[in-house]
Amino acid sequence: MTAPIWLLGCGHMGGALLARWLAEDMGPVAVIDPNPRLLPDGVEASAVPPDGRPDVLVLAVKPQVWRAAAAPLLAQIGPMTLVVSVMAGVTTADLAAAFPGAAIIRAMPNTPSAIGQGVTALFTTAGDLAEGAGEALFSAAGATVWLADEGDFDAVTAVSGSGPAYVFAFIEALAAAGVAAGLAPVLADRLARATVTGAAALAAAEAAVPAAELRTRVTSPGGTTAAGLAVLQPGLAPLVAATVSAAAARSRALG
Repeated sequence: MTAPIWLLGCGHMGGALLARWLAEDMGPVAVIDPNPRLLPDGVEASAVPPDGRPDVLVLAVKPQVWRAAAAPLLAQIGPMTLVVSVMAGVTTADLAAAFPGAAIIRAMPNTPSAIGQGVTALFTTAGDLAEGAGEALFSAAGATVWLADEGDFDAVTAVSGSGPAYVFAFIEALAAAGVAAGLAPVLADRLARATVTGAAALAAAEAAVPAAELRTRVTSPGGTTAAGLAVLQPGLAPLVAATVSAAAARSRALG
């Protein structure tokens, strides 16, 4: 019997989702990838699609190559298949043209999905059944947010899709600053990671409290935190805005 889910592409994002689906017993999953990078133990991949038709086809390849990668599957995808894309920039109109008659969901997860702590933005016009299937697929990887406007995807991609890399870059910078201040590299890295993960956990636990209020609680007037923020804050908002703008522009260009 054919696998109900076909996964085209098993890189960092595809592999993260696959791990969660298997952990939640949502398989079997047929992995189609000639060079998979993140294949869980006991799972095999193939360069060609299996026989039959899938219930769900998940497209997790680079947006620049998706048409060529999907071409060998087209004859096996029909109106009874739900096509789900996690590719930046590729619109539902693009997907509908390639898979006529199929229900389409567009999704943008992020890499914390690998540990069930991701957030995925989703969009579909295919109705309640498609929404239910999409919710089942991505709630296994963390929180889900449904978009009313597909046009929001470029900004979503730039904020939450790319956002983990911004956080990791901040951890790198904080650890490097600790070394510059005299700490041993291993200690600086440990402190930076624990500080960021602890602050994120507190922000999640205090979800009803604005981030600005959480910042204020740490900042005593005239204290060390205030001295640091006086240097960080003036340039931070413009820098982050420019970062998100650049990522959103690249998402649009990929489409």
